[in-house]
Amino acid sequence: MSEISTNNKRIAKNTLLLYFRMMLLMLVSLYTSRVNLNALGVDNFGIFAVVGGLVSMFHIVSSALTGSINRFLTFELGREDYSRLKRVFATACGIQYFLVLIVAILAETIGLWFLNNKMVIPPDRIYAANWVYQLSVLSFCLDLLTIPYTSAIIAREKMSAFAYISILQAVGKLLIAYLIMISPIDRLIWFAALLLVNSTIIRLIYIIYCKRHFEECRTNISFDPEMRREMFGFAGWNFIGTIAAIMRDYGGNIVINLFFGPTVNAARGIAGQVNGAVSSFVDNFQTALKPQITKSYASGNYDYMFDLIFQGARLSYYILLILVMPIVFNVHYILQLWLGQVPEHTEIFVILILVFSLSESLSNPLITAMLATGNIKKFQIVVGGLNLLNVPMSYLILRLGGAPEFVIVVAIVISIMCELSRAILLRKLINLSVRQFIQKVYINVISVTLVALVAPLFVSREMNETFLSFILISIVSVVSTLLSILYVGCNNKERLYVYMKAKYVINKWKRIKK
Repeated sequence: MSEISTNNKRIAKNTLLLYFRMMLLMLVSLYTSRVNLNALGVDNFGIFAVVGGLVSMFHIVSSALTGSINRFLTFELGREDYSRLKRVFATACGIQYFLVLIVAILAETIGLWFLNNKMVIPPDRIYAANWVYQLSVLSFCLDLLTIPYTSAIIAREKMSAFAYISILQAVGKLLIAYLIMISPIDRLIWFAALLLVNSTIIRLIYIIYCKRHFEECRTNISFDPEMRREMFGFAGWNFIGTIAAIMRDYGGNIVINLFFGPTVNAARGIAGQVNGAVSSFVDNFQTALKPQITKSYASGNYDYMFDLIFQGARLSYYILLILVMPIVFNVHYILQLWLGQVPEHTEIFVILILVFSLSESLSNPLITAMLATGNIKKFQIVVGGLNLLNVPMSYLILRLGGAPEFVIVVAIVISIMCELSRAILLRKLINLSVRQFIQKVYINVISVTLVALVAPLFVSREMNETFLSFILISIVSVVSTLLSILYVGCNNKERLYVYMKAKYVINKWKRIKK
């Protein structure tokens, strides 16, 4: 069996394991979201979403180095340099302890001031909001300390660990949904405290697993000057892209809060949960794909890397499109069935955020290839600069009287501009063909989407909103999308592969029945 075939099977196996993890957590999240919303109320739910978003802004400090850790661990595994791998991990742990100190200082000064002086929170909930903030900061700092360990799991492609630990994570979420109903204190504070406890337990399990299974994770913390310089040098330019992405995602939520208050934040938060549940399908596939792109670059196998980029972008979009179509055409019914109490603006937020995710799904293979090269200066200046336009443009539009949904519209437009910029810049970095990317990816997915829309659009316009119509429209949407992918998106070789696999599965099923 060829190495490429083995790698492809590893990607498929890891994707399936991550799908198991995602399905379990998604089902639990969908159930607990409704319980938590009803238990907390719309305003409290909105406060939790926006305060959590404020804490997440501190990813600006950590995310650039997190990307650096992921890249260096995977790269050294691709080169099979295990001595250097240990140095990378030990230095990464030392860096994360330093980051915890920085985050704590920023959180207790700038962050705390912004929470109490600038955010729109009802006066009688300021006390609870401060508790949520402090508990969220603690949880975030704990996450920082475990990043080298989760990065090691991804770099070594041991996705089964995520699948098994997710069972405990799901049990914890279900327990929280029950305990919040019998809260002995303020429910919002109690909810944040329970999330911290659950996060602490899960993170400790990840650390114990890594120390037992990976030799590099047993090394002592160090501040290797040479390695620290390399990692900080890479992270320095990566910081531009990181701050831009975080400002886009969480800064937009804060801009909405400044103009419309926590009720609209609740709608944005619910839409984000729907998007998170759906996007996790693609995230799992891309988590399994990324190490192979980086390792293929490190080993000099560029043809295989290009195949992974093009196919990975298309498949990411296809996976997401199959899930997005039924949601878009049934969004009102799904939200009513799921939540009962649906905040205003939620439906359009859901649709727009899903469109944004479809656009972003094409970018991740390009970003992974860029990070693999280590030459990211120009890339981050151009793409990061474009993404930094999100907050000022959104603020300006809302200031001029625009609806809150325009925050997502701005993000979609800039996302498309960023994707084309990434492809152009990668032409110089790794000789990526921009023409092939546009033909094989962009034109391909647009054609698939337009064809897939026809049947569900017609059926949904002819039917009233009932459970039967929900089922029928969902089936039509999925079938229409699958057929469009097969006959519009796939080439002859890919279609033949699908036919052969389908025939194999059918024959195997027949043998089992006999």
